[in-house]
Amino acid sequence: MMRRAFAISTALFLALWTGGCSIRTYALHNVADAVSSGGESFASDDDPELVRESIPFALKAMEALLSEQPYHRGLLTSLARGFTQYAAAFVWQDAVEARDPDVSRDGRERARRLYLRARDYGLRGLAAGQPWFQEEFAADPAKAAAKAGPEDVPLLFWTGVSWSLAISASLDDPEMLADLPRCEALMRRALALREDFDDGSLHEYFIAFEGSRPEAMGGSAARARRHFERAMEISGGKKISPLVTLAESVSVRAQDRKEFLELLDRALSFDARGQAPGHRLSNLVAQRKARWLKGRADELFVE
Repeated sequence: MMRRAFAISTALFLALWTGGCSIRTYALHNVADAVSSGGESFASDDDPELVRESIPFALKAMEALLSEQPYHRGLLTSLARGFTQYAAAFVWQDAVEARDPDVSRDGRERARRLYLRARDYGLRGLAAGQPWFQEEFAADPAKAAAKAGPEDVPLLFWTGVSWSLAISASLDDPEMLADLPRCEALMRRALALREDFDDGSLHEYFIAFEGSRPEAMGGSAARARRHFERAMEISGGKKISPLVTLAESVSVRAQDRKEFLELLDRALSFDARGQAPGHRLSNLVAQRKARWLKGRADELFVE
């Protein structure tokens, strides 16, 4: 992780100081391509605390590079993904676990701002090279999203996820809540294009989307369970986060404590460091959340 961050900063320094406009532009574009395509070291890392300390440096380096290559879709995608993952895995989770109310409130607000930062990078990426997108998306989100192709799925996904998380962190803001159909339009288009994206992450999103809302507001536990089954099938059991998502949404809403604990125990029994190296970090993060949820069982269930 630290080696990658050092490599980013070194490459950026060399690119920024390369003489000659065309040579400099070419160098910057190549650096942007390399930086935005390399995320494996993050995903396979077995030390979440090391990642926590390294990600802000890497994100700021990418932002510096973006200032020189403002329409680079790879960088915009990486920034949308990076700020979303950092905020969700570390900033938000720290905030909800904090016992001090002021620390918790400030952390939640910081996470909300980071989610919005990620969303804005995602929207910039979707509009890059498509000048019609912003105006059409504002007028008719589903129609604009329908024009996206398979190559747009990462941007559709990270824009929709970051926006949805910002909304969930702003439940007292009616204007933010009104944006939920925009998120749904992005995510349903992504699901239609590539349901297997990131080993079932789109289906996992819809576990929470369907399972967290009451039926009167359009939610459906049955649909959430179908998305859960599909997410587990696509990942081949390599990702444990769908287990945690189903427990937190459907099991809690149904007040099914037995299922809740069984799902979390399945997640916690998974060998996150030894199995599925491509999802090692996300599985370790999911286990942290599973332990926290299990410790709150008495608060979440009325018996």
